[in-house]
Amino acid sequence: MEQQQTRPGDLSWRLSSHPITLLCFLGFRISSVLVYLFGLIFTNNFVLIFILTILLLATDFYYLKNIAGRRLVGLRWWNEVNTSTGDSHWVFESSGSSSDPSSTRVINATDSRFFWMALYVQPLLWVALAVVAIVRLSNPIWLSLVVIALILTVTNTLAFSRCDKFSQASNLASSAIYSGGLARNIAGGMISRFFRR
Repeated sequence: MEQQQTRPGDLSWRLSSHPITLLCFLGFRISSVLVYLFGLIFTNNFVLIFILTILLLATDFYYLKNIAGRRLVGLRWWNEVNTSTGDSHWVFESSGSSSDPSSTRVINATDSRFFWMALYVQPLLWVALAVVAIVRLSNPIWLSLVVIALILTVTNTLAFSRCDKFSQASNLASSAIYSGGLARNIAGGMISRFFRR
């Protein structure tokens, strides 16, 4: 018998750097959809299913935003409001975005694959459930729950996508500056101009 060798990036939770965080993250992501689906199939008690699903979605939102995103892929985001003007802006943070380039953290490929896959799959599931709720039309009140779920999951998806783009841009800029290439060229040009005069 041949044993399959696992490689970094394979979808096996055993390869995770943070297996408990990963399993809790996946559990929260899956549980809200399962409670909604089983509620549709096995009961007509909308209030119970609504409350349970909202609680699971809120827990998932919080856990993804504040814990799983930071531990699994090194990304965090939040929204700040300027109290004097009332303007709102999003703040993105990535591990290694400080001025010290040696502080960059290596992200586990398995954690990253699970994170991004679960982040993008769940909104697609809720869109499919929204289509089912619209087509079914037997009780359109279930659509309100799906809309709330879509708002929460799409907000996290967009925020982490922007955060990842911000992280890549800041890492590119810091690597250009701190790799010595850009800094060496600027310093060399300034020194050579100084001595030419």
